[in-house]
Amino acid sequence: MTDTKESSTEEPGTDPGTAAPAARQAPGEVPRPTGIGPLGWLRWGWRQLTTMRTALILLFLVALGAVPGSVLPQRGQAPEKVVAYLDEHKTLGPWLDKFSMFDVFAAPWFAAIYILLFVSLAGCVIPRAFKHYKSMRARPPAAPRNLGRLPQSQTYETDASPDDVLAEARKVLRGRRFRVDVSGGAASAEKGYLGESGNLLFHLALLALLFALGLGNLFGYRGNVLLMEGKTFANSLGLYDQFTPGRAFSGGELAPFTVTLDDFKVRYEAKGDKRGQATSFDAHIRYRATPDGKEKPWDLRINHPLKVGGAKVYLLGHGYAPKFTVRDAKGNVAFQDTVPFLEMEPRNMTSEGVIKVPDAQPDQLAFYAILWPTAVASEDGKQIVSAFPGPIRPVVTVTSFKGDIGLDTGTPQSVYKLEGVGKTLRPVKGGQKLLEPGESFKLPDGSGTITFDGLKEWTSLSVNRDPGRIPALLAAILAVLGVATSFMVRRRRVWVRASAGEGGRTVVEVGGLTLGNPTSEFDDIVTALRGPDEEPGAEPDPESGSEPGGTDPDADRPSGPATEPKE
Repeated sequence: MTDTKESSTEEPGTDPGTAAPAARQAPGEVPRPTGIGPLGWLRWGWRQLTTMRTALILLFLVALGAVPGSVLPQRGQAPEKVVAYLDEHKTLGPWLDKFSMFDVFAAPWFAAIYILLFVSLAGCVIPRAFKHYKSMRARPPAAPRNLGRLPQSQTYETDASPDDVLAEARKVLRGRRFRVDVSGGAASAEKGYLGESGNLLFHLALLALLFALGLGNLFGYRGNVLLMEGKTFANSLGLYDQFTPGRAFSGGELAPFTVTLDDFKVRYEAKGDKRGQATSFDAHIRYRATPDGKEKPWDLRINHPLKVGGAKVYLLGHGYAPKFTVRDAKGNVAFQDTVPFLEMEPRNMTSEGVIKVPDAQPDQLAFYAILWPTAVASEDGKQIVSAFPGPIRPVVTVTSFKGDIGLDTGTPQSVYKLEGVGKTLRPVKGGQKLLEPGESFKLPDGSGTITFDGLKEWTSLSVNRDPGRIPALLAAILAVLGVATSFMVRRRRVWVRASAGEGGRTVVEVGGLTLGNPTSEFDDIVTALRGPDEEPGAEPDPESGSEPGGTDPDADRPSGPATEPKE
């Protein structure tokens, strides 16, 4: 019996009698992975951001975020409606205001989604455009080994040599605007890249559209102004009733044009079920592009804006502006001007307004007035109503006040509302009166006289400067052209292989692959390759057993013992 000396695997200081066998000992500790690191996480985040899935999600979020801007009043368009909404919804309103729901399109969260969508589209589309350009410049793919397995394929024989067949294939395919490459006894042809180009054009145009909209929001502006007949508006920041500048807009960029409203006409339906409905609005204006420029006339109508100074002037709304003359207790003219009234009842244009006379002596005067353009008695005969929106029989009722209007305090006031009624302003006893054009009313306490001189009209204008408007229009047109092209043009590939067959003839194999459903173009190509001497419907060769198309129907069947045909 021979003694064998086993190798010891225990560590120093370990009792050999208690050490585990080598097979049962744990392997040495493997170093743990350290992670992808900050740069790796940045790469991963960029890949996730620039996927088409992320772009679609962000596009959906933009559409979802625009919903509150359509449902809730916005400060940029109707600040007075925002104030009214906050007054009516004491609990919900402040919470909505904290999340910028009344100024959605200028909210930080909407801007973040917008910028992420722009970056996502740019990171997704621009690399695709470069790859598409390289693929357009590359050689067509080589012919597959078995052309018969393609969706469209045909085989035939000809007396022409393989070189002549491939030369003819090059000529025919290039005549149909295929990119052709001949190598390895086969011709490879490809076309239809215009469809992918249209797809990329659509996405690039969408990217340009986002950029144009952002450009307009940054450097453009929008303002509203109320202009009465006979008055002139100069494009100055202090003369706007409401002004919303872009983020990067400077007040010095306003073009120095002027607009004068000579006459405003509204035509109404006079008969039938649509009686009282407005049919047309015409504002006859004069404008100057520069202070020393020539004055030009313009007929401002709905969807027929005035283009001046890089901006567009649109016609928005209209109303009535009665003209009043107010004399104080000393008989001096303290006020003489037209006053814009706001409609109370839009169907027949019943309107209300206030007249403030701070220059009256010894007491300041104020009047609250209601206008009926076509005044008639109500059915019960107890009140006055307007029967038609046109000024057929205008009547004004005035309610008089005197005292301190509050303009000297420096606190801004609305021109459509009286402040301090019942406090600093006291109603004049017996100071109510119905007035027709030309009539005057002398206040009972001798504080003054008010005269209804006549009725004019006003129109509200919207001045809009959007430097991204033309780029956005071009981008939208390109997007439509791109998406139409992507649907109309499909990628097509054709391969032609020519090889020597039996009896000195050449076997020609033609295969086609079309993105989507096959087209008749493949059959036209095969017909052109056969030439007039080759008949597609020729009788099959009895020795070869092949069909006219050159394809053996039994080629793919498993081989077996031959059988004699039954008689």
